Amino acid sequence: MSQDKLVSDFRNYVKKLVSYNQALAVLGWDLRTKAPRKGAHARSEVIGVLSGEQFKLATSREYEEYLTALSEPDRLASLDPVTRKTVLEGKKEFERSKKLPPEKYQEFVITTTQAETMWEDARKNNDFASFRPYLEKIVKLQLEFIDYWGHSGVKYDTLLDMYEPGMTTAQLDEMFGKLREKTVPLVQAIAESPNKPDTGFLTRPYDIARQEAFSRYVLEKIGYDFAAGRIDISAHPFCTSFAPGDVRITTKYDPNDFRVAFFSCTHEAGHAIYEQNINPDLFGTLLCDGTSMGIHESQSRFWENIVCRSLPFWQHFFGDLAKQFPDQLAGVQAEDFYRAVNYVQPSLIRIEADEVTYNLHIMIRYEIEKGLINETMEVGDLPRIWNEKMKEYLGVVPPNDADGVLQDVHWSGGSFGYFPTYSLGNVYAAQFAHAMRQQISGFDELIAGGEFAPIRTWLKENIHQWGKMKSPSELVHDITGEAMNADYLVQYLEKKVKDVYQL
Repeated sequence: MSQDKLVSDFRNYVKKLVSYNQALAVLGWDLRTKAPRKGAHARSEVIGVLSGEQFKLATSREYEEYLTALSEPDRLASLDPVTRKTVLEGKKEFERSKKLPPEKYQEFVITTTQAETMWEDARKNNDFASFRPYLEKIVKLQLEFIDYWGHSGVKYDTLLDMYEPGMTTAQLDEMFGKLREKTVPLVQAIAESPNKPDTGFLTRPYDIARQEAFSRYVLEKIGYDFAAGRIDISAHPFCTSFAPGDVRITTKYDPNDFRVAFFSCTHEAGHAIYEQNINPDLFGTLLCDGTSMGIHESQSRFWENIVCRSLPFWQHFFGDLAKQFPDQLAGVQAEDFYRAVNYVQPSLIRIEADEVTYNLHIMIRYEIEKGLINETMEVGDLPRIWNEKMKEYLGVVPPNDADGVLQDVHWSGGSFGYFPTYSLGNVYAAQFAHAMRQQISGFDELIAGGEFAPIRTWLKENIHQWGKMKSPSELVHDITGEAMNADYLVQYLEKKVKDVYQL
């Protein structure tokens, strides 16, 4: 077979794999947004069957032959960059997947699909006991998978690598140690400051239709393309991408708190803008995706926090918001609003946490995940462990499991190793913003003027367009000239806290 024919057949095979993934993503999106509750079990079975078929394709002898032939050093070197990177990504995933028995993978998919539905019910009913057997089975399957995959001495590192290639527990322990060391004094200084922002106007009645209208207006301005996306409602906000031309987000509304929907919308839009701006030439390959969850989170945290919680942002948009809610915001100025949305107070809910205490929420989940995967904790003990760690790290104790151990969807989907990427995203976002300020003239002035095109262009050229062509470490080094560095996040938080609390 000629090389051209080999490459063509390989790329067609990969496109078939990707098509299965897209179909499964549509089914999953529908299940979490529009599907009737009584159809959840049947849908889980369908997703399980199709996932099993996709898994067979991803581990077939035919696929292995393509990867083996194209991985020969001379041939690999002669491939175009996209095909070469696709081969390398495909080989890594193949070697991981091939080690799993197909029936075991299908069991995992069915279990997690059912567990996500059970999690929604368990959280609504404050019933950890009903969710516990699903979580126990998921943890058991994760441990079995690690045994199949192998590990380098730390089981949890195997899971980390799936979401943040190359990341290790040792690196995260160092990063979290630095953040913990710097966060505690900040929280103490805030507690002692007499200059507390007034936040009362944030929790007045806010009409949901007007909240939605304002959020859509802002998202259009910052660059979320509604011709290539949509907003729906779900129990837990998320973003899902089928292709650069179809990237959807969800949110949830609180009629008595403006922040809940608005900041979840800007967060998820950050993810979506990334996906919408991946080079379309990568569609149909294994590369039409964010390079890692940490880099993905950097984009959501950049828009949600660094842009949409900034003073220049509200200097531009506060007048528009006040027109939507004149009674709720009567007598409030843009700077008052800016200080209010940056209010720091230890809280129960991660997705509603302020920037300063947010990483403490992630540390709790990180330590629990390590405990479960390293088998030093049991699922049945999680409500107690969760509450103890909340008291230790944040000084608050959840009144129930719905606001405690059941508040996040991730474990029901088997996403162990995912949570640390949220803090990595904060670190990367601050590091990228530092580089951006050096390279984009008048960064704050552009935001104050509602001019986001130069920022979007910078992000597209440096991050978005590459998809998975670059690894996270390559991307960070190419942009900033150094490795991951949490100092920029610390500096950013210290500066904002001093400003908001007039320290």
